[in-house]
Amino acid sequence: MTSPTRRRHTVLGALVAAVSAVLLTVTSAAAAGGEQGTPPAKPVTVMTRNLYLGADLNPAIRAALAQPAGSFAQLVALANGTHAVRHIVDQTNYPVRAHSLAREVATTQPDLVALQEVALWRHGPLELNQVAVPNAATVDIDFLQILMAELAVQGASYVVVKVQQEADVEAPSFVGTNPFSPTADASDIRLTMRDAILMKIDPGLTVLDSGSANYATRFTVGIGQQSYTFLRGYVWADVRVGAKIMRFIDTHLESEFSIYALGQANELLAGPAATSRSVTIACDCNSDPLNNNGKPPFDSTPHSAPYNFIVGHGFTDQWLQFAPAEEGWTSGLSELVNDATADGFDHRIDMIFARPAGGQVADVDKGQVTGDEISDRDPATGLWPSDHAGVVLRLRGW
Repeated sequence: MTSPTRRRHTVLGALVAAVSAVLLTVTSAAAAGGEQGTPPAKPVTVMTRNLYLGADLNPAIRAALAQPAGSFAQLVALANGTHAVRHIVDQTNYPVRAHSLAREVATTQPDLVALQEVALWRHGPLELNQVAVPNAATVDIDFLQILMAELAVQGASYVVVKVQQEADVEAPSFVGTNPFSPTADASDIRLTMRDAILMKIDPGLTVLDSGSANYATRFTVGIGQQSYTFLRGYVWADVRVGAKIMRFIDTHLESEFSIYALGQANELLAGPAATSRSVTIACDCNSDPLNNNGKPPFDSTPHSAPYNFIVGHGFTDQWLQFAPAEEGWTSGLSELVNDATADGFDHRIDMIFARPAGGQVADVDKGQVTGDEISDRDPATGLWPSDHAGVVLRLRGW
């Protein structure tokens, strides 16, 4: 499924381009929104990559919600479900997957990387008097730390530009119905989600400013007397690339309900994307442009709505400037990410959008979907790098 570099000009087109080159110094500055004499923007390679937190949280939540609110049965269902989730996280073995993820970055060498689901798993003593209070402090798996160490081992020089904390949730975990049994394996489990931007260490790249925030549109689940809020947000950085400046935004929109994802897309375009600078958005948008169905039983908002909102407000889906949609599937693998085939990649929700300051459409002369081939799996465990594939594009004329 990985797409090769495409030749975007015929011989005749190349000849016309050569003849027109004499006009470049006059027109490029205007097209780029700069002053006369400003050199054209350097090509910039950007990547979006969901790391996969390691398990699906929904079964534990649904099991708890199926029990009477506030009952001991509900607490048991939540704790047993949490224990199962944490066991699956061990099975999906992020340290192994991080080696593969780092290899993708080291091989493609993007200038800017947008990371989603940069999980931090911690544990602490079981505190039944403080259910849902996120205070467990013992670090088990720090996705960002492990990835940065792997990048260094593989000779890829990157720096963390900005990290935004998203959901921070904690739940009791034990086996069986008696949390005080010697075999209960009791503890509290804490998951902190983050988004992050990485930048290649390169003299031609300079961070001028950065920021981040959580969305006001947020999804909350009540379990008994406790509530769990699943925050989402964004990270941005203004980066000088050669002589021009790009605002690079990383975001992860809500997955459970498209109505929430649409609200967050509204906040995104009214927030960090509301600038006169050239803007690139890299995201797990959780919005399939080819799926106009809602998410039953409660959400009738089309799956495609957040995507359509973004492209309807001046942004171009840059993958489609490079290859057909079906060559860019990025999502659909199983929870255990040990699928025997790549057939699970059956839709596209990981996007790179661009809106150049000059009003033109950025060109893409090189692109790739990463982590979507059988050869990308870890040979010893059969684990894929993530349940998503990554997208890498080189933008010109931004």
